[in-house]
Amino acid sequence: MWQKILLWMQKREKHLSALAMIAGFIADNLFFIRVDLIQTQILFASYAVACFIAIPLLHWIETRRARTGKEMRWRVILPLITQFALGGFWSGFVIFYGRSADFGASWPFLIFLFLIFIGSEYFHQYHARLIFTSVLFFFALYSYAIFAVPIYTHTMGTATFLESGAVAICIFALFTILLRVLARERFLNDVWRIRVGAFIVLVLMNVFYFTGILPPLPLSATAAGIYHTVWHVPGAYLASSETNQSWEVRYLGFAPTLHVTPGDSLYAYSSVFAPTALTTSVVHRWEWYDPTKQAWITRSRITYPIVGGRDGGYRGYSLLPISDAGRWRVDIETADGRLIAQLPFTVDFVASSSPEETIILK
Repeated sequence: MWQKILLWMQKREKHLSALAMIAGFIADNLFFIRVDLIQTQILFASYAVACFIAIPLLHWIETRRARTGKEMRWRVILPLITQFALGGFWSGFVIFYGRSADFGASWPFLIFLFLIFIGSEYFHQYHARLIFTSVLFFFALYSYAIFAVPIYTHTMGTATFLESGAVAICIFALFTILLRVLARERFLNDVWRIRVGAFIVLVLMNVFYFTGILPPLPLSATAAGIYHTVWHVPGAYLASSETNQSWEVRYLGFAPTLHVTPGDSLYAYSSVFAPTALTTSVVHRWEWYDPTKQAWITRSRITYPIVGGRDGGYRGYSLLPISDAGRWRVDIETADGRLIAQLPFTVDFVASSSPEETIILK
């Protein structure tokens, strides 16, 4: 009976591989509610362990088959395990990095990640090839370590990012040792191409980080906006918002036009999710577009500390007296300059204030 099942699986490996990827995506959507929850970390760790074991074991079987000519029918399970784990990694990364990213800044990384997610299924036949699968696994390890290490160290910044890279490299080094032990001939034939592929991934991730393209995971903006006034009352934040905003602004998130009397202040509000016990800083960078210089001019840079743990995010605001009409934006950034969210708006000067309503902020 067991042999019949394995034979059936072997004949339908392509379709089962696609189902394994879909199953990984479904599992991610069921478990990936918050990046710092224990079930999220267990699932990601399970994906890593599955790849760590299944990939070397598959190539050990392939090496043994080349020597003896004997086929192990249960080998068909190992590519499915690898596909399920890598598919789970990619879908999880799309979910969490997508939540954390500002598309205007992070689109190259998001497109790169999405192409891997789609191509992982399209090129599933290459998962039996040691170089391809090993490099994909290293990329998955690195992408996971980037947000897992801050969760456990409760810190963020350049030093933490470099620590994440070191953790991924160490785990991958152990993986290559296991490959060398179980599939020595294959590994020695491909070792330099594996190293070059892993090095390219390492360089790309550092370029993404130091150019501000990499999303600031595990931070993400859960709410943000520009208002005439923001104030705190016990248990809530309130704001004064103009009542005459268009439906595109209210429902589609288009940049609003705010009517301000000269010298009045505007308030930037943000609620930034961070994992439990993580402490870092958030920056509100107020910028005005100078039409003469055709450049964005920083008018103020306001930093305040945040502490993680609240489902809706850590709430805070900044304010700035407005002295110029025209295009403005507030960049909500990490302390190391990565963009969490951007709030564009236009200022029109008026003689008297526009009608306002009080709203409760998330």
